[in-house]
Amino acid sequence: MTKVVKFGGSSLANAGQFAKVGRIIRSDESRRYVVPSAPGKRNPKDTKVTDLLYHCYAMAEAEENFAPALKKIQERYESIINGLNLTLSLNKEFQEIAENFKNKAGEDYAASRGEYLNGIIMANYLGYEFIDAAEVILFDKDGEFDADRTNEVLTARLKECERAVIPGFYGAKEDGKVKTFSRGGSDITGSIVAKAVRADLYENWTDVSGFLIADPRIIKDPEVIKVITYRELRELSYMGATVLHEDAVFPVRKAGIPINIRNTNAPEDEGTLIVESTCRMPDYTITGIAGKKGFVAVNIDKDMMNSEVGFGRKVLAAFEEHGISFEHLPSGIDTMTVFVHQEEFIGKEQQVLSAIHRLAQPDSIDLEGDIALIAVVGRGMRSTRGTAGRIFSALSHANVNVKMIDQGSSELNIIIGVKNCDFEVAIKAIYDIFVVTRI
Repeated sequence: MTKVVKFGGSSLANAGQFAKVGRIIRSDESRRYVVPSAPGKRNPKDTKVTDLLYHCYAMAEAEENFAPALKKIQERYESIINGLNLTLSLNKEFQEIAENFKNKAGEDYAASRGEYLNGIIMANYLGYEFIDAAEVILFDKDGEFDADRTNEVLTARLKECERAVIPGFYGAKEDGKVKTFSRGGSDITGSIVAKAVRADLYENWTDVSGFLIADPRIIKDPEVIKVITYRELRELSYMGATVLHEDAVFPVRKAGIPINIRNTNAPEDEGTLIVESTCRMPDYTITGIAGKKGFVAVNIDKDMMNSEVGFGRKVLAAFEEHGISFEHLPSGIDTMTVFVHQEEFIGKEQQVLSAIHRLAQPDSIDLEGDIALIAVVGRGMRSTRGTAGRIFSALSHANVNVKMIDQGSSELNIIIGVKNCDFEVAIKAIYDIFVVTRI
């Protein structure tokens, strides 16, 4: 069995956390390929190393003296090295970083050094080979990730290597210039490595014991999701649930490799297993609840709308003209509602309304702002009667007025619109009826 293990910044914030990670890796011989992030916060008031590097490079670009700031970053790494009793010096690496900062090597280069340096320490600590991600994670000349070429190069390189550390978050373009993924991109690197070695499992270690059914800021101690499909994960992530970088799913999904979200601080917890498909039914009818505030409902009325060919296209063209994407599009015989992000829409609302009148000639348009959308997701809903009715009942008892309900044909999710002020109350009511009381 071969496992790829990725550890987040909180898992590698100091020597004590490094030691925990070392014990986890050494406890399972199949954990052969390790993808580390840069050191994260050691406490709530601390600063992530990546942010320190961004700040340090900004000083270099402004021709300010960045040496003291870079020295503080080096001291952060030295505290990890000393805490692990390693005979390792990063003086050469920091001299090179200082020189490249002076030569304006770029913000991506600066940000990537957090993972690069942590990778060197991790490889030294474990006795694994260190592979610079710039040599095997490849981007084209335009900065777009080259998945096929990366897979070819990385597969060939790792075939020669029994155990290796590959830093997360960055790679390099054709000219050798360092290019990073978006923040949290170490998740993506782990997924790419897992695909390249055809891993049996990709373990993503963080500071939580998997995905939670609901936001812990709203629900106290929500239950952990034991097994979730990629499609369910996509629905929840889109509506704001964040544990794993969204783009990390695609390489392993294509290869049929499951992902296991685990907790570095509670390694005995099973965490959440993310799979392509499963015959295992969830513990509850729903798998998870997630949502976002800040939408506008654009309600469009026109008699005989249903018989007018191309009406929907004309309406959506008005939004497209002004660069606004829509979220949901419930409709009736003579009505159509377009949900859009309020922040994106509000500065262009009159232009959009004018365009709808010009293109679609509706009888009337009405706007309602401050709407929240909540997604109730679960493969168990397909085989359970009355799920929508139970949601309505729960919201009614909580005195929450439903503005919209939209269920996809897959029966995998139900989207509910409520007022922003009812958002938390609605989530608590739904969680209570499906998880707490299980009526």
